[in-house]
Amino acid sequence: MDIRDNLKYTSDHEWLHLDGDVATIGITDYAQKELGDVVFVEVETEGENLDQGDTFGTIEAVKTVSDMYMPVSGEVLEFNEELEDQPELVNKEPYDSGWIVKVKVTDKDQVANLLGPDEYKKVIES
Repeated sequence: MDIRDNLKYTSDHEWLHLDGDVATIGITDYAQKELGDVVFVEVETEGENLDQGDTFGTIEAVKTVSDMYMPVSGEVLEFNEELEDQPELVNKEPYDSGWIVKVKVTDKDQVANLLGPDEYKKVIES
């Protein structure tokens, strides 16, 4: 299980990497393994301001469809358009080319309250 030290996590299995006030967000290695083969990623919230916990899109795998939730409040700036033709990138490289959205963070204090790598490990081990 790949859990990276430089990321923050949610108990809903999203990860976040902050660069200035822009966060890159995706689903964790654990989540993609649980979902199975990803066949479609839908994000129709580009340009919208969403609150922490709001649904920003859905991810469809062979066996299920799951909502994805905002780890922090902010404006959805960009959707990873590579996922339109290659949704399997979420399975192959969930922390790299399989990222899902970029968000302009409106409350950086929310980032500090997300799970660190050790705390996230406890979530998936329980």
